Amino acid sequence: MAATLQEMLLAPDVKPQVIADGMALIQQEVSAKSGVSGTAVKLAYKTVNAFASGYVQSMVETLLPDMIVKLEPYWADFSASGAGDFGDYLVKRGDEVSESLLSVTDARAAASDRPTIIRAYRSVRGSAAKHVTAALPAVGALVQKYAG
Repeated sequence: MAATLQEMLLAPDVKPQVIADGMALIQQEVSAKSGVSGTAVKLAYKTVNAFASGYVQSMVETLLPDMIVKLEPYWADFSASGAGDFGDYLVKRGDEVSESLLSVTDARAAASDRPTIIRAYRSVRGSAAKHVTAALPAVGALVQKYAG
């Protein structure tokens, strides 16, 4: 039986690399944002980093297992389909995948006791699906780098 996405991406020798690549992906995506919603994303990211240095890194580490759980059924279907590019596969299911991934951050925000973090998250949640969908090719490439 093939290894699960969790087994591949959360293996002790792989997980730190996935986290580092995830942080780089977030920084690239935030930097590339433009327009009103992009400005809101950049401001929220800056606020979180100013409020709690290392918080984004901590959240990537904390949320990664749940994000992988959300990606697992897509990966299984992708693997069974024999398709070549996981990013393309995710993009074709963009709204569904984005909302699935955002359910993880929504739950975390709902459980947070940090008002500044909650406000920053709420300020960008309305346009978050659009931003997550735009990042799906890079998310797929990151996953495929370690699991493919």
